[in-house]
Order: sequence, then C-alpha cells, then structure tokens
Amino acid sequence: MRKTSVQRIILLVLVLLLMLPLTVSANEKSGKQNVPPSENNNKPHLNYQGDPMDFDNASVHDPSIIKADGMYYVFGTHIAAAKSEDLINWTNFTNGYARTNNTLFGDLSETLAGSFAWAGENDADSRNGFAVWAPDIFWNEDYVNEDGTKGAYMMYYSVSSTWQRSAVGYAVSQDIEGPYEYVDTIVYSGFTEVEAYDQNSNVNKQWENTNIPELIEDGVFDEANPEWFHSDDVYNTRLYPNAIDPNMFYDEDGTLWLTYGSWSGGIYMYELDKATGQPIYPGEDGTTEDGRMIDRYFGKKIAGGYGYSVEGPYVYYDEELDYYYLYLTYGGLTATGGYQMRVFRSESPTGPYVDAAGEPAVLPDSLDDGTVGNKVENYAHSDFGNKLMANFRFERKIGDPGSGDTHAYAAPGHNSIHYDQETGERFVVFHTRFPDRGEAHEVRVHQLFMNEDGWPVAAPFRYSGETLDKVNRQDIVGEYKFVNHGKDITGAVTDSVFVTLNKNNTISGDVSGTWKKTGHNKAELTIDGETYDGVFLRQYDTASELTVMTFTAMSNDGVAVWGAKTLDRTAEEVIEAVVNDLDLGNLDSIVSNLTLPTEGTQNTVISWETSDPGVVTDTGEVTRPAVGNEDATATLTATITKDGTTVTKTFDITVLAYQPAGLAAHYAFEGNLEDSTGNFNAGTVTGNRINNTGGTITYTDGVRGEAAVFNGNSGVRLPDGLISSYTYSVSLWLKPEQLTPYTTAFFGGRTNNSWVSLLPGGNGNGQTMVWSGSQWVDAATNSTIPTNQWSHVAFTVDEGNIKIYIDGELKHDSNNFPNVFTTTNGTFGLGVNWWDTPFRGLMDDLRVYEGVLAPAEIAELAQE
Repeated sequence: MRKTSVQRIILLVLVLLLMLPLTVSANEKSGKQNVPPSENNNKPHLNYQGDPMDFDNASVHDPSIIKADGMYYVFGTHIAAAKSEDLINWTNFTNGYARTNNTLFGDLSETLAGSFAWAGENDADSRNGFAVWAPDIFWNEDYVNEDGTKGAYMMYYSVSSTWQRSAVGYAVSQDIEGPYEYVDTIVYSGFTEVEAYDQNSNVNKQWENTNIPELIEDGVFDEANPEWFHSDDVYNTRLYPNAIDPNMFYDEDGTLWLTYGSWSGGIYMYELDKATGQPIYPGEDGTTEDGRMIDRYFGKKIAGGYGYSVEGPYVYYDEELDYYYLYLTYGGLTATGGYQMRVFRSESPTGPYVDAAGEPAVLPDSLDDGTVGNKVENYAHSDFGNKLMANFRFERKIGDPGSGDTHAYAAPGHNSIHYDQETGERFVVFHTRFPDRGEAHEVRVHQLFMNEDGWPVAAPFRYSGETLDKVNRQDIVGEYKFVNHGKDITGAVTDSVFVTLNKNNTISGDVSGTWKKTGHNKAELTIDGETYDGVFLRQYDTASELTVMTFTAMSNDGVAVWGAKTLDRTAEEVIEAVVNDLDLGNLDSIVSNLTLPTEGTQNTVISWETSDPGVVTDTGEVTRPAVGNEDATATLTATITKDGTTVTKTFDITVLAYQPAGLAAHYAFEGNLEDSTGNFNAGTVTGNRINNTGGTITYTDGVRGEAAVFNGNSGVRLPDGLISSYTYSVSLWLKPEQLTPYTTAFFGGRTNNSWVSLLPGGNGNGQTMVWSGSQWVDAATNSTIPTNQWSHVAFTVDEGNIKIYIDGELKHDSNNFPNVFTTTNGTFGLGVNWWDTPFRGLMDDLRVYEGVLAPAEIAELAQE
C-alpha cells in the first residue's frame, strides 16, 4: 500500500473519531420528538420529521409557573394546579374547592377564614360556592417560618365576591404541593365609607372591617383617605384597584416587590418585607417624578386606570437586557371577550413602564371620562402596549397535511414567565380558550425570543422541545400562513392569510413587502412600510403534524406578526391533495345543513353545484321531506380550481324525512306543576339552586291559560330522566323580566361536567343560546329575546345536530352537539341549575318531545 493511501486512511479515521461526539450529541438531541438537529453549516436543511406528537393538557386558569425539584408547576384560579417534567405534558393534581382534605389548604373554609371574612366564600357573586383566584407562587429564601427556619414557598392569592370587593392574602408551605398555611390578608378593595351590603351578602363593606384600622392604630398612616370614596360614600373604582391578581418579583438588588390589581383604578405595587411577606405600605400619598399616583395604602400605580380592561400583572427582570418587563392582559376573559397579552418595560422596578412606541402603561388622563365603573366594551386603550398575542387561527384547510386540529386560540391571557438559567430560554405560560369550544380552557407554553430592540416575541406554536438554531436562507423561501395580530381589542378571531417569501427577498400574496435574514436566525420583514424584527425558528405544527419553518416578529408600534411555512407543491399537487382530502362525512342519512367548503389550502377555490336544489342547495342548505314522505336524494359536484387547473369531485347524498315526534311531557302551568300527559311526575319547587329548597312559584295569565311566575330566587325541579335520548325537542314560552349571564330557563344535566342549558341572556355574549358543558359548545342565535314580552323558544337535538328556533324562525343550525342524556337519571330543572343566578320572569307551556319536531310543527307551536 502506498504511503499516501495509508495517510488518507488514518486521516479518514481521525475525522470519523472527531465527528463521533457530534453524532452522539445530535442523536441525544433528536430524542426530543420533532426537534431538528442543530446545523452549523451552509447546506439546506434536510426535511427532518419525527413522529406526530401527543400533548397531555391541563386546565389551570391564570397559571403562575415555578420550577421546584426538577418539576414545573403552575398554580391558578379555583385552586387548580398542574405539573410537568418537560413543559409539554401536564397533569392536574389538586381537587379544586373541596372543603375538606383540600390538596392545597386542608380544611378550605378554616384555613382561609381570614380572607373569607371579607369575600370569596358563599357570598354575593360566589353564593353557594367559592371564589379564590389567580394566585402567584414564589420561593422566598428569606422568609422566616414560625420555627425560625428560613425559606418557604409563598402563595399570594385573591378572593372576591363582586367586581370590586376583593382582597389579597398569602399562605406559606415548605412543600411546593402543600398544604399551605394562612398568614395574613394584606390589601382590601371595594370598601365603603359607611355601613353597606351587597346583594346576597351579610358582609358589612365599611372600611373599618378591613385591615385599615389596624394600620392606623400601628401608625402606618393617620386616617382613611377621603379620596377612596365618592360623594355617595361608595368605593372609588375610577382611581383605586380591584385587589386581585397578585405577582411577586425580585429586582436586580434583591428587593422583593408585589404587584396586583385588575381593571378599575389600575395596577399597583408595594415593596415586601422579605422576612415576613408583609407589604411596606407607603404611609402617605404622593406622586412619582413622572406624575403617577402613590397612595398611602394601595401603593404605587404602575399601569391601567379609569375602569379600562387591564389585569393580570406579571413583572420579570431580565438580567441579560437589564429591563423589567411588565406583562398585562386586556379585554374580557370569555372566549368572545377579546382577552390578549400586552407587554411594557422599564429600567426601574417601579416604572415608568412604556411600550415600543413610548406609550405609558399607566393610562393617560385623556382617557378619563369621569365615569365610575369598569368600561367593559370601551377599547380606547387599545393602542397602549405591545400586543404579544391575541385571538388567531392558523386554519388547517382542506389539502393541508396532517390530521390535527386547526391551531387557533381564543382569549389567550393572564400569563407568567419562566426563564431557564441553564439554557437561557424564555417561556410565556398562559391559559387559552379555543374558537367554537365555548369556555373550556387549557394551559399553553410558548417560547419567547428577544428581537433586535429588546422586545419579546412569542413563537407561533406551543413549545415542543424546539431550540433556536441557525437556519439557512434556502429553507426560508416559500409560502406561509400569515397572521397579523394588530392592536385592536376584539372577540373576533384573526384568520391566517397566505404570503410568499420569495427568493429575491420580496413578500407577495395577501400582503406585500420585503424580508431578510440577519445573523443566524434573525428576521426582518417590511410590510406595508412597517418594519418587524424577530426570529426564524423551526417548530412543530400541531395541525400539519410536521416540523415547519416559522417566523415571529414585532414592529416599533407593538404589532406582532407570525408565519408558518406550508409545503412546497405545484398547483397540480395542491389540487390533488384537496381532492383527496375533501370529505363531507357520512352522506347516507343527512338531517341537517351541510358545510360546503369554498376554499382549500394555498388559495385553492372550491365551487359547488347541486342536482336538486329542493333537496340541497349549492350552499349546503338541506330541506328534509315532511313526515310521511320518502327520503330524498341528490348529487353535489365540487369543482376545485388553482392557477387555471380544474378538477371535479361528486358526492351522492340521502336526506332523511322527518319522523313523527312523540310528546313525552307537557307542563301547562295551569295553577300547578303537573305533567298533563301523565308520563312523568309533577315538578317540585326549589330555592335558588336546583338542589335547594324554600322557593315559591306562583301563577298568572300566560300565553295559553296560566303561566308560572319565577321570582329570581326560585326554580322548578323536573322529574329525573325527562330526556334519555340523543334525539329530542324542547318547546316553551318565555317572558323574562331581566336577562342575566348564565341564567338558565331549561336545564338538563347528567353530571357537573355534562349538561345542556337554554340561556335567554347568553353566557356573557348577550345572545339567546343553548350551551353545553360536555364539549363546551355554544349554540348561539345571534339574537336576544326581549324582556317583558313573550317569546317562543324551541330547540331540537338529533344525534349531534342542534337547531334553535325563536318565534318559529330558525336561528341556529350546527353539528357536533354532544349526546349528553345517555342515561335515565339526568337532572332537569326550570329557571335554576347547580351554580348560577335564577331566572326571573314568566314561563308557559313547556313541551318535551322524544324525536325531532319539523319546522312546520314548531311554527305551529309558536302561534299564540
């Protein structure tokens, strides 16, 4: 063998040996599902894909995160908590409001009695229940325990009975999972100058029943601040906070601070005594150098004010950037309330905090209209604060890869922040609801990255183990689903559009501009003259079940934009994927309108033709044959078009005729609660909940004969098992005296988590609706029945299809309604359920059918 050949072999062996540690490292890293190996070369990224991921989800509202003993924990509202080893899979471990053997508090009523004396237990809005909200969890190494040892997990929590009568207390434990021992209640809100009481409450709200007299006696300050009260002696919510949503943090000098507050007068803060956890109250009123309020009792104001929707403060000091970041949530917390996360920053822990445009976190006097109370639907403050995230939908369209659900959030908010000291990774931890899933919510964790200007931008997809590595320009070029979060506060969901990042660094499609990669992964996009700075990042797309290129960036006006790359395919390949994916489900037994999609992936157009519009129209509207007629058939033809290429696909459907619906029960309320059919027993009068006693039902003139009078504190318990089928109809007349959120007219429940409720006033959206708590379905009518006027309301359920009629007119038609009544022991009631404000007004002529009423039958029932 020649010497040069030997040298080459030796050199090759040495190279392989040198590569071995890198190979081991890459293999170890790829043990995380769908995490592409790090690459530090100029070759295009190979299309690395792992197995589809499953996520174990937990429901914790207002999650506060902490890492303890190698485990991540989140604690939240309603004494909910969950834990995770990897920030990906979560498990709930508490038992909520269990009165005894409570996971976190032992005997709940006894442990938190000091706070409950003011609010939160069986009182006012929490009547027959509890309201313990939004705790913050914190390890304080300086806290001095009763036995003299140092260090404790501190949980600052809030209790509340109304939108203003609340308090912040704290409890401590040596064990992160509890039990926690109560220490003190430190700040109260909603108090009055004179004796006063809320509805359904025995708590005297006068300020002398808070901790303020004790502070005066101890010399912290001399007297109550007269500015705390309006001229009518009530609490001044225009200037002072609702005492909820506490959050603790250390500053760069190790000083411990507490922020708190919600809506009303804004967000305030104190310094805390690290040894005791007690606030260091200012003791006197004043203003900061930049003109912000300092109150002797409530502390220093750092954000919000004048009744605007600002809540959930969380301050995090970033040592690397030497800024304090203040995260807040705007909007209402319901699925349609416009909940969204905002961020400001400051060089000082006490502010002033400003956004990227220099606008202050403390809302200016120009927004003060002098009114008292929370401005629920006033969004004049929408321009203040960088908008980190809001309602969005990366819609999984027909022809997209994968089988996962559309990646979409509704009302994401009330976040905390976690910083990993070992990796330098930042995470935003929050709860979110989901479009078309009602009020169900889950914890989500997204990575945060700091852009060129030192502002956080959130990764578009939930954390799945990805890291911020070098990306190649070749991998960035292509088509993306694009979301612009804007600055508005709205319950509407922002749908993604399609844009292309072209090879020549232009952006085309539904928006236009330019793009470039700076450094290994930095992103700079200019869209409509606005520049956005952020990062390019490979992430696992939960909808496509693929690892894709993404970008996240923010403008100097605080507007966030996201992108998620789609597959590179020709028009023919896209059409083929759409044709293969286009499916209308089981078409052999149609009983409801069909949803006919008009758009496939990557701007593919789908149009429809019908062979018989009397059976089904080209928009999917179905007409069922009347009772006694034969089933009907028709053919739908879909035409799929993209870039001049067209393909068709046909679907044969059978529409079932209506079957006779049998009257199962009829409560006419002719001076009694009897079922005139004799199939069921009479109803019984309840108190203000379905299982309570002591109420009263009277009778007066109704639509047909007499009607039942519900006084707002009473209801009717109907016989168990009134409905035990997947196919049923309910018809009744309603004349509400008032409309209150969540109040039920007709209620049926199999368990606390599986029920159906007819809500005349909606669940916070103001729409008459049927609400289900099994799969959290909101069947809303986009209308509201009037007060002090008779309306006929009927709904039919047919194995997943629900229709709602008001005065004989169809107002809602959708599928995927849960089959709740699978047993014969369901609980049924009128005007009451297990939780909410009872119905006040009149009801008449309740009819329950086994089977589905035809539209003509419902129209006949709607005739007075």
